[in-house]
Amino acid sequence: MTLDLDYYRKKLEEEKLEIEEDLKSIAERNPEAPEDWNVKYPNLNVMNAAKEEIADQEAEYENRAPVELGLESRLREINEALERANHGKFGTCAAGGEEIGEARLRANPAARTCVAHDKE
Repeated sequence: MTLDLDYYRKKLEEEKLEIEEDLKSIAERNPEAPEDWNVKYPNLNVMNAAKEEIADQEAEYENRAPVELGLESRLREINEALERANHGKFGTCAAGGEEIGEARLRANPAARTCVAHDKE
């Protein structure tokens, strides 16, 4: 099987840009580790005296954390896939060394494993 690396790189780069935009809305890059992101505290223009509004702001911050974590995780997967593409390892199962099927790569270009090794 011959993979169209340009196609997959383009798909990965497009998704990477989308994720980075989503992350920018709820987080900011960690200046000490630029590959990491930190959740931003929401600015809901809350007056200090309004305890309910402060509680809402805290809840919003807590809601952002798992979203940020999921986006950051996916961004890491995409960056790793781009690295594999740059080093001639894209489309090869990390667990068994066999080719990852075209259908799987089209569904998830960042896939590290073939379907058989997905659950391991």
